[in-house]
Amino acid sequence: MKLENLGASAAKVITGRTALVVTDEHVGALYIERATVSLEKAGFSVFTFTIKPGEASKNADNYLALLNHMAEIPLTRTDCAVALGGGVVGDLTGFAAATYLRGIPVIQVPTSLLAMVDSAVGGKTAINLEAGKNLAGAFHMPALVLWDVSLLDTLPEAQFQDGMGEIIKYGVLSDAELFGNLKNPAWTKENLEFLVKRCVEIKESFVEQDRFDRGERQKLNLGHTIGHAIERASDFTVSHGCAVALGMLKIAEVATKNGWCEAKIVPELREILNVYGFSTQMPWDMPTLCAIMRADKKRKGDEIDLVIPERIGSCVLKRLSLKELEQILCEA
Repeated sequence: MKLENLGASAAKVITGRTALVVTDEHVGALYIERATVSLEKAGFSVFTFTIKPGEASKNADNYLALLNHMAEIPLTRTDCAVALGGGVVGDLTGFAAATYLRGIPVIQVPTSLLAMVDSAVGGKTAINLEAGKNLAGAFHMPALVLWDVSLLDTLPEAQFQDGMGEIIKYGVLSDAELFGNLKNPAWTKENLEFLVKRCVEIKESFVEQDRFDRGERQKLNLGHTIGHAIERASDFTVSHGCAVALGMLKIAEVATKNGWCEAKIVPELREILNVYGFSTQMPWDMPTLCAIMRADKKRKGDEIDLVIPERIGSCVLKRLSLKELEQILCEA
């Protein structure tokens, strides 16, 4: 579906006719005019809210500023917020929509590869706190997700790599054939639309089983427990996809050492990460990362569930105490 179809598609699912488009400075310069024109043609009155690009913008100050902007318009419960951007814009907009008037519709228009295959799908919304990533949030399913793969034509190479971290995760998690195909970067570039569709299918299959992330859906967090700690340790200078890639590799090394997975998974993962230019060297010591993981939102008392890859295409959940987690991570 093209961005020009946004207004017509929104009109089918939104009963009100006021829309607030939230974007960042980079994406807004490229696409906000097209989005606005499409919405106005469908009869919407359009307002905008722009943030600075980057993970640092997913904060409480922007969240409150966005809520106040919604109230000043004012948006009603039948109107909508439109997230036009990557994961930061999508998470921030979704959380504001989830909590403004106790919930208004949100439309996700992802413009990054990572957002298309992951963060725009499934209804997880959040902002970061000083203690860690995504610690304040809500489940709020979008009224509509519009995927326009042509928007990736302007995506910087670093952000394309970021999305590949999540795509590789999907292969390790649930699709060995997909993982094999990804070893050929030319195939990847030629099949982006298929890749987006396939990753969304995989994610939706987990979300449908476990909408509120209490069981099977947690497997989508493969690499994320360590990955989120890496992001926090770097003050978010390491991107999400790169952090997840490192997190996957570390947990595969842990699983291999403890006999929880096939031995070949580590060299296979290293190979594919090298193909896409990911660093495979952990720049932080494990005690530092473990201290950050103690604030992970998936922690249950003194325990935490880790996603363990048994083999390419299959993962299991393993519950460990925080003491056990620190021990195995420091020994691997």
